[in-house]
Amino acid sequence: MLVTVHKKIGGKSCTNNCSYQGVCNYELGQCRCFHGYAGDACAIKMNLNCNYPASPELPYGRWVVSICPAHCDTTRAMCFCGEGTKYPKRPVAEACGFKINLPYEPGAPKLTDWTKADLDNIFTTNHSKQGWCNVDPAQAYASKVKFKEECDCKYDGLWGLFCEIPVESVCFNQCSGHGFCRGGFCQCDSDWYGSDCSTPSISSSVLEWPQWLRPAQVTMPSDTQVSGIVPGFRAVVKRRRPLIYVYDMPPEFNSLLLEGRHFKFECVNRIYDDKNATVWTDQLYGAQIAIYESLLASSHRTLNGEEADYFFVPVLDSCIITRADDAPHLSMQDHKGLRSSLTLEYYRRAFDHISSQYTYWNHSSGRDHIWFFSWDEGACYAPKEIWNSMMLVHWGNTNSKHNHSTTAYYADNWDHIPSTRRGNHACFDPLKDLVLPAWKSPDTSALRVKFWAWPREKRRILFYFNGNLGPAYEGGRPEATYSMGIRQRLAEEYGSSPNKEGKYGRQHAEDVIVTPLRSEHYHADLGSSTFCGVLPGDGWSGRMEDSILQGCIPVIIQDGIFLPYENVLNYERFTVRISEDEIPDMVKILRNFNETEIDFKLANVKKVWQRFLYRDSIMLEAERQRTSYGRVDDWAIDFSELKEDDVFATLLQVLHYKLHNDPWRGVIAQKKKSYGLSGQCIAGN
Repeated sequence: MLVTVHKKIGGKSCTNNCSYQGVCNYELGQCRCFHGYAGDACAIKMNLNCNYPASPELPYGRWVVSICPAHCDTTRAMCFCGEGTKYPKRPVAEACGFKINLPYEPGAPKLTDWTKADLDNIFTTNHSKQGWCNVDPAQAYASKVKFKEECDCKYDGLWGLFCEIPVESVCFNQCSGHGFCRGGFCQCDSDWYGSDCSTPSISSSVLEWPQWLRPAQVTMPSDTQVSGIVPGFRAVVKRRRPLIYVYDMPPEFNSLLLEGRHFKFECVNRIYDDKNATVWTDQLYGAQIAIYESLLASSHRTLNGEEADYFFVPVLDSCIITRADDAPHLSMQDHKGLRSSLTLEYYRRAFDHISSQYTYWNHSSGRDHIWFFSWDEGACYAPKEIWNSMMLVHWGNTNSKHNHSTTAYYADNWDHIPSTRRGNHACFDPLKDLVLPAWKSPDTSALRVKFWAWPREKRRILFYFNGNLGPAYEGGRPEATYSMGIRQRLAEEYGSSPNKEGKYGRQHAEDVIVTPLRSEHYHADLGSSTFCGVLPGDGWSGRMEDSILQGCIPVIIQDGIFLPYENVLNYERFTVRISEDEIPDMVKILRNFNETEIDFKLANVKKVWQRFLYRDSIMLEAERQRTSYGRVDDWAIDFSELKEDDVFATLLQVLHYKLHNDPWRGVIAQKKKSYGLSGQCIAGN
């Protein structure tokens, strides 16, 4: 059933048009300033140094990703060749500008000396030396000059071995056709605003409004020419519930984290090549940007918070994980080196903003608000102020068994965050939160082979797991606490590759593969397996998605931890759960399943596999490419043929279900809402 929604189209102006160094939020009348600018009108130019203060021992300060012996762009804390060189805008990122020490033994890695600049080489015009800032690309490609291999194009918006090709940067929804993507921050056209320039102001043309605002009836104020000040007007649209209001947050929580990132691949699900074609990334954290973009472009989005069922607060913590130690202005000095503590502070400041600038939080004490925690241990370090809300996570630790920080990586440990900041909540509450799948790069070859549909007779491997198995193996994680010891215990029993001592697992078998050796045919190996291991890494890993997308029955070994949708789907129908104590009996348990039971589970994996795919995000990008460049790539064609519900559709279905089943809604509701279901349907639930 369709419901009538009144959208509020903003019309509050900003001081001095944000000095053309930011974007005006026409709903609040506040400026969203670009990197390096601040103040009510973005008129204050900041000085974001690349380096920490120098000392005799550390002439460029302690190491940080932005460390720079050349020219520092202090608006972004990024390092470039600078004036006086042939290519002044060529990046000098990380190790590029410093001395490189050769390895002490064959096969060992080169080491960078962060105390000694390598300016003689990177600034040289001598073709026999390893140059960078004055190297002509054509000569280098023709092998006529030497160049420093440690120099490359880490920054977004540049392509080519020598960063000689400007390309499109990654912005949210690529600015929706109403702005320009400047390194990750959308510089919107004057009549539009929002992190993706998708929100129209009163000055915008109704004919250009995005699809999620149509069809609409618009009521214009009659005195606009008289007063000269228009706070906004109302548009009436027809929408299906749930209705979701997406906060337009200050850019420190999202756009600035994209604009200022120092490595183009981090925290995004795509970049662009020299032809501006889409290059999908393998970033597991890319799910956060995928969900955010889908919400911004969704027909379930509303601009009227008073009629919203849910409120989404976009804090891009997937970028904080890679930016926490990359520039002095993001110092963790007050956080004891803990990125978890820094991230908590970001979310608390986001709470301070929405609770002071808007009235919506108080409607339900935040229970109708949604936050996304993409980090390895999910919402464990959510500030206590927001715990009433719904958390979207990849790690559903109920803390019923692992009642502490489970990561082996110190910077993400949350055990030492005081309860005065964190409170005493668990990491995940299955009554209100939801585990979402991790991002997986669209793989057209695997899609065409249809591993997800391979029958039982093609699955000759009984059990398969390929991944880091800890300190017992060459190149394994050295911490005994890695994976809470679960992967190590699996390898001790079933390891199919020799460890450092040349030993196999106690119960290794020909049809049981447990190996740390990277496979060149990973998807095919999964597709050839009946059961596939789903074990933690430093918190969550992407093994559940790997299994499901290739049609393999997931074998979950992590006690008290929920996997994607486990609190809303019947997991017994398509997975196997084995307790950590049952690891020595795992193969015996799996061999005891008869063919009918196995076929039943494989059939159900086929029914749910698309719910683990971010198809909506993929198709949004396909439409952007078609509209902007007339490009229809193979991946766009292949994924357009899929019709079942994906991750985003599943999320909306869960939210719709919760409209009728969250007990608190009936208690605090202050006005009647039509939820899109008939009374008979509601009564029959």
